[in-house]
Amino acid sequence: MSVTEHKLISLRSTEGPRDTLGRPMRDLRISVMDRCNFRCPYCMPQHTFHDGYRFLKSAERLDFDEIVRLARLSASLGVRKLRITGGEPLLRPNLSDLIGDLSTLPGIDDIALTTNGVLLAKYATELKAAGLSRITISLDSLDAEVFKKMSGGFGGVEEVLAGIEAAQRAGLTPIKINVVVQRGVNDHTVLPMIEHFRGTGVIVRLIEYMDVGNRNEWQADLVVPSRDLLAAIHQRWSLSPRERDYRGEVAERYAFDDGAGEVGFISSVTQPFCQDCSRARLSSDGKLYTCLFATIGADLRGPLRAGASDAELLDLLSGTWRRRGDRYSELRGGMPLSGRKVEMFHIGG
Repeated sequence: MSVTEHKLISLRSTEGPRDTLGRPMRDLRISVMDRCNFRCPYCMPQHTFHDGYRFLKSAERLDFDEIVRLARLSASLGVRKLRITGGEPLLRPNLSDLIGDLSTLPGIDDIALTTNGVLLAKYATELKAAGLSRITISLDSLDAEVFKKMSGGFGGVEEVLAGIEAAQRAGLTPIKINVVVQRGVNDHTVLPMIEHFRGTGVIVRLIEYMDVGNRNEWQADLVVPSRDLLAAIHQRWSLSPRERDYRGEVAERYAFDDGAGEVGFISSVTQPFCQDCSRARLSSDGKLYTCLFATIGADLRGPLRAGASDAELLDLLSGTWRRRGDRYSELRGGMPLSGRKVEMFHIGG
């Protein structure tokens, strides 16, 4: 038995590495593309990410074989869920080939994808056939003008709705809609959003506006607390809390008492959930980040392309996780940063 095989068996026989706060690594979010066909002000504002902005060249991004290798090794460390993100992941050519390869990995129970939905109608069927389990769509408003403002003027509501319908037909369920709520921007369109998707099987999740990256001009007074949104929704439709499906689930879930589905709340600002966070994030250029608000990542692309063995990569992955002590959201405002935070388009949401 080789050293690598022995190490893999040993790791599988345990729960995998724990970080300094005792948290396991269970989810790996894989950014396959730093580019996006939207210019959402809270992520990629147009004035910064203009036509002349230098995105990664193809050779600078991890190729599919490199991604699959890192995902396989991560599974041996306890990762059970993979999420494909961007940028906009559907801009990556032949993405269904990657999904197909990832779906064969031992230990992986779930493969999901987050998209803005504009290209989804074109690809939903082939993604499902390749092995994609489910899909999350970022859609901040059904109001055409508000949508335009929040997407930077790119795409349209009808294209996204067509993508959602295609995903439903393909069986990429449960479909979740992520809504980033900003005070004075789209908070007045939340109830119409909920009403539109009630009874359809589509789950709307309302996300507090976060200070991700360095360019979104975040201000605390633009955050609409989840408790306020819950109160407004409950006033119109009776809701009851639901138990979380698993430890580390980020959304607090509420079911409509009339049986018309559920709504979720992701409250990173007012109710941080760092203590249960089990997510690692792999950027498209091969850096491993252990927090959405991280300032540095561990380079994996360099060792990969320098010929590192599986055992060496396992040491790098597990060592990075074991040193992790991130709990940014719990310390927000009282913790000086040692550098600039990674931008969300590099690592997904």
